[in-house]
Amino acid sequence: MTYQDKVFRVEKTPADFKFGANVVSVFDDMVTRSVPFYLEIQRMMTEIAIDFAVPGSNVYDLGCSTGTTLINLDRVLSTDINFIGIDDSKEMLEKCKSNFDNAGLKRTYNLQYADLNKGVKLENPSVVIMCLTLQFIRPLYREKLIEDIYSQMNENGCLILIEKVLGEDSLFNRQFIKYYYDYKRRNQYNEMEISQKREALENVLIPYKLMENRELLLNKGFRYVETFFKWYNFCGMVAVKNTTI
Repeated sequence: MTYQDKVFRVEKTPADFKFGANVVSVFDDMVTRSVPFYLEIQRMMTEIAIDFAVPGSNVYDLGCSTGTTLINLDRVLSTDINFIGIDDSKEMLEKCKSNFDNAGLKRTYNLQYADLNKGVKLENPSVVIMCLTLQFIRPLYREKLIEDIYSQMNENGCLILIEKVLGEDSLFNRQFIKYYYDYKRRNQYNEMEISQKREALENVLIPYKLMENRELLLNKGFRYVETFFKWYNFCGMVAVKNTTI
């Protein structure tokens, strides 16, 4: 069961945002009301993954949260493609397993508890998804993580990256943040909720500019990088490994 997100509706002692039990119980409502076009982004990721997922390979969701992305992919991908979900919240993994059971997944899957700040080990990946995950990795470790993904990815495999981003200059960055908070108000978040969540995320979610993310992907070896979604300070990118000259 999904409950309405009221995590920041009462005044709290300032603390860093964590994906604990209180957040996990409302996460699906939280992300749907907090991320513009979230359901459309999910549909687009599924659409892209279909073209790159190879029978007999593995599809990875790094930061799998409650399993929404993999459940969507389960409906459209061949059952001989294995799913691997990785998250650093045990509560999220428990919820993900419960959602998989409720959805009736019949393919082979593996849920792993791991801290992506320490890198990642992949086996036979044709698709790797990071939906609102890289932004939570400490900047010091992002290059190594992307390097790990690229070096272990199958030829012609893809990385799908969804991120909150900064504007390319301060003028648009301020405007985009204003538009985003207006979006949250339209979704019935009040001023206290917006303010307290912003403060909780301040030292935890550290966004890059879109072009910084693009350069990171290209510098680590991805040959093709394209933006497939953009809404003010949110973006979706797909990067393909192809070493053939």
